[in-house]
Amino acid sequence: MAAELSRLFGRVDELKPRMMETWANLVNRDCGSRNKAGVDAVGRDVRAFLEGIVFRVRFHEYEKAGNLLIAERGDTTKPFVVLIGHLDTVFADGQAAERPFTEKDGVVTGPGCLDMKGGVTILLYAMKVLHESGWDRFPVKVILAGDEEAGHANSTAVDDMRAEARGALCGFNFETSFVDDSVVLWRKGVATFRFDVQGIGAHVGNNPKGGRSAITELCAKVADINALTDYDEGSTLNVGVIAGGTVPNACAEKAWCLVDLRTKSKPGYDRVYRGLQEIARKTYVDGTKTTLSTLFNFPAMEKLDSSMRLFEKVNAIAVANGFPRMTAKGVGGGSDSSSLTQEGVPTVCALGVKGEFNHTVREYALRDSLFERTKLLIAILTELELG
Repeated sequence: MAAELSRLFGRVDELKPRMMETWANLVNRDCGSRNKAGVDAVGRDVRAFLEGIVFRVRFHEYEKAGNLLIAERGDTTKPFVVLIGHLDTVFADGQAAERPFTEKDGVVTGPGCLDMKGGVTILLYAMKVLHESGWDRFPVKVILAGDEEAGHANSTAVDDMRAEARGALCGFNFETSFVDDSVVLWRKGVATFRFDVQGIGAHVGNNPKGGRSAITELCAKVADINALTDYDEGSTLNVGVIAGGTVPNACAEKAWCLVDLRTKSKPGYDRVYRGLQEIARKTYVDGTKTTLSTLFNFPAMEKLDSSMRLFEKVNAIAVANGFPRMTAKGVGGGSDSSSLTQEGVPTVCALGVKGEFNHTVREYALRDSLFERTKLLIAILTELELG
């Protein structure tokens, strides 16, 4: 096995120029979550690559979001391995031209280079090298979302990914990785809510008793919203945006706020959501009415015991083959790994390229981590014992 892996690692070294070219091509295209055409164009490029190594590729198509790519190799009616990630970025149109893929002194920059075009490149080339070698240990299903950064607010991708992942042996996500060699076994879920308060407007000089202030009502509710935070449970809320009224001499007829929720588990989410509904129903200022809306709901990647066991196997393979020892952790940001863990699929997330500052203009990735992580994935799929 050692000789075979050495040969496969050598093939990765031969492919380094092509890997860098693919990485650059993926970065140098505007494909923010709102740019469906751009995301779908990236999906077609990835489709062509995967079909060239005998994957069967299809899409779940959405009207208002980038399509979900599904690629299968082998008989996926039998237990299979899932490789997951996303094709979109957070960046607006024009960023690819303004800040194109650049490599200097081993550091790569450009919109989405870290999150997660490097991870997509790892996935593609690991499968290419394994295909060339005749590898067939497990059926493989690749799942690449087109609207992950938007939380799938305008698609049914969460349900579609859960259905596609059902029956998998395990999953690996090639999201943003870390310079300290840590990987992720759990992630908080993310949700955004909006409270809209309807009051009664009035001139505060001529009719000070006639109004019903939406601002006063909303401010009373903010304290109740904050009180739903439970640090022990891992559920935190933040009223991050608030607005209302028109002029200081009029009682505010309308007010609204946006609320961010981070939670570790579905029971935590359910508790908070019930609390928010109660807050919306409650009235402090007679004559006002409050409406609660869910704008965004990205489920938590819950920590599974089976994910820890999978991590231990992966880490042992890494160390045995000369890769850095990894540590496992949880983080506050969401990922589509949640769709796997909701189906009970043991999952290791954040196996992509290493770097920092994703979602900002300071985003960077370490060039050599592209090759290291490609070789690591090859080693995992070659040596991992499942069942």
